This record gives sequence, structure tokens and C-alpha cells, in this order.
Amino acid sequence: MTTTYDPHHPAYFEEADLREELTRAYDLCHGCRMCVGYCTAFPTLFDFVDNRDQVVEALTAAEQDQVVDECFNCKMCFVKCPYIPPHEWELDFPRLMLRAQAVRVRKGTKPLPQRIADQALSRTDLAGKVNVAASPVVNKLVVPPGTPVRKAMEKVLGIASQRVLQPYARERFSTWFRKRVKPWIDEKRGRVAVFPTCLVEYQAPAIGKDAVRVLERNGVECSVPAVGCCGAPWLHAGDVDAFRRQAAKNLPVLADMVRAGNDVVVPQPTCGFVLKNDYRDYVGGPDAELVASRTYDAAEYLWKVHKERGGLDTDFHGEVPATVTYHAACHLQAQRVGLKSRDLLKLTGAKVTVVAKCSSIDGTWGYRAANYPLAKKVAQPLARDLERAGGDVICGDCHLANGSIREETGRDPENPLSLLARAYGIPEE
Repeated sequence: MTTTYDPHHPAYFEEADLREELTRAYDLCHGCRMCVGYCTAFPTLFDFVDNRDQVVEALTAAEQDQVVDECFNCKMCFVKCPYIPPHEWELDFPRLMLRAQAVRVRKGTKPLPQRIADQALSRTDLAGKVNVAASPVVNKLVVPPGTPVRKAMEKVLGIASQRVLQPYARERFSTWFRKRVKPWIDEKRGRVAVFPTCLVEYQAPAIGKDAVRVLERNGVECSVPAVGCCGAPWLHAGDVDAFRRQAAKNLPVLADMVRAGNDVVVPQPTCGFVLKNDYRDYVGGPDAELVASRTYDAAEYLWKVHKERGGLDTDFHGEVPATVTYHAACHLQAQRVGLKSRDLLKLTGAKVTVVAKCSSIDGTWGYRAANYPLAKKVAQPLARDLERAGGDVICGDCHLANGSIREETGRDPENPLSLLARAYGIPEE
């Protein structure tokens, strides 16, 4: 048996070796149980082991796989786990689950409906380009839940027909950036390449616009690299080869921009985690190391400017809500950079309450019809805590999580970058 999460290791894709490692990890998790409240995967695991007289080795392959299926890789168990490397037990449950998915793909044992859903949900650039071009029709027929088109999509593509989807923009973020007139910055305090992410590029360009304008107001010169999807949907579906191909397109572009003096700023948590961690772990090499060392979440970078480069502009003469409920996205917590969006919002004078429950979207997992009932169950504590907090505004960094919040609460969350822009008096386009 090898305790490996390294996809370059010769035993990484061997199923027999994987099964032994699953048994070892499941035994450690069963003995600890610290993560019982994060998702359904751990209660399912513990019930299976308890029903086998607490003999982990007695679990069947199907029982092991059900735990894998119920894990949506929020990474919160890794954040809290006492046994992660460099502990001698070297437990990394999220990456073990990704390994299990990767073995399925490499062996070709994924059921056909899952493979179809993987293809539909992972080709984000293709879907984005087509759907932006046809956004008036798409937003009317495809985005609303429960339509005949959505029901057909569920049957054919495996995308839950009742899940609230994000609408597509009429103009891509990169198009807006290319056409706009850049402001003159008298005193430059940084240069950044804004990695647009699929969500900002095709569906929520307003987040990117507000990020750019807030950065520029604080002396940071912005550019937008010619990159595509970070590849997270491929990785989370277990297709390591497709993920590496996508990363290989992006890494040289990003590395060249870093060498030219730019930091990389990412306005979405999952994509930021991928650039900081997964490119280095699954691809490796000097470019991946360089990009990882100079990549920042957007709020993390703004806070760095505030603390290390003379402070942010705090002339907030625009609209500032009295109370804000801030949702701390899982993949941002996993970056271990603190709650920088909360800290920025506090500068405006708003009273901020933090809610740190999972939305159960986590990439594409929550969009799949097979997972939808479990996703709804996992999202209920988040909806409950948001309602209890009762802020004038709900905000969160993750556009995917915000979609789940909208579905569960009926309220329309804002992005913290947009709240900062409005506080500065920057109008919404």
C-alpha cells in the first residue's frame, strides 16, 4: 500500500492500492469522527463501519464508493483534520477522494450517465461562448428551473432540472475590459493579471468589473490574460489528463505575466485554490511553482495592499449597508488566508456577521441530478444560519455558492467586491 496523493506516483491509478489506502483512511476517520457534521459522506462511512461491527476491512467496494460519491470536496475536513501532513499518518481525505475519482476514469468504470454529465459540466469555455452568444434565448429557456428544456437536460445530461442556474451575460468580461478606456494611475502600488474565471468571464462580468475598478482606485494596474477555464470541473470529475491539458494552456501565459512583474488575482475561490495548489500538485514544474507563489484571492490581494503598500482608500462616500451577513466559502477557507473580504467590508463601517456553512455546490457536484437531494439537505444549515443572522445584505465571494443561497433563501447575494465598489460610490454598470 502507498499513502500517496501524487498523481505522478506509479501506484496512483492502481485500484488495489487505492482500496487499501481507502481502508486505512476510513479507519482513521472512523476513530476520530471530528468531521461528522460537514457532509453526508462521513455519517455514511461511520454507519457502514458500525454496521460491520466496526471492522473497516469488512466494507465492500460499493460501500467505499458510496462515501466517494457523497464527498463533494469542500475540503473543510482537511482544514480541521489533526492528521494532515506532516503528521505521520499523512491523511488528506479530499485528495484521496479525487484519487478515487481519477482511478474510475482511468479504468473506464464510471457509469455512462456520469460520463455524460462530466462532459456537459466540464466544457465551460465552449458552453460559455455559445451561451453568451445566445444569452437572450438561453436565459429564458435554460436558466429557469423546471422548464421542459431543463427536464430534458436532466434526462440527457444529468443536470438537475430544479437547480437554479446562473444566467449568461450578453458581453464577456474580457470583451468589456478590452474595449474600455483605461484610467491613468498616478501612484502605482501594484500590477496584477486578473484571472477572469469562467463564472466572471461568461456569467458574472459585473464581479470582474467591480474588482478591476476597486483595484484601480487603489493604485493597482490591471490586465487580463488570454486564458481559459482553470480546469477544476475536469479535476473534480476525476479526469486528470484533461485537467493537465487545460493547465498546460494556462500556465505558460500566467507564468509569463508573473515574470513581467504581475501578481495573479482571482475573483473566485475555487479557481484561486486550483492555481495555488492543484497546478503545482497535478502538473508541477517551475511555471506552476511560480504561479502558485504569486496568486492571490482578490480580497487577499486588496488586504495586502492595505497592510503593506500604504493602505487602501477609505473614503467610502457611497452606499454602505448597516449590517452584512458574509458567507465564508469553503474553497476560500481552504486557502487559509483568513476572512479578508470580511475585513475589507469592516473598513466601510458595516457590521459584518460571518456564516461558514457549506452551500453543497462545490464545483459541479451540486448541479448533478443524482446529487441534488443530498445537496439540498447539506445546504439547509447554511440557509438556517443566514436567516438567523438577518443582515441587510447577504454577500459571498463564490458565485456558485451564491446561487445556492439564492435558491435556499430567496435572497439575492452580492459579491464583497461589488459592495466595496458601491461603498466607494462606483456605479453599477
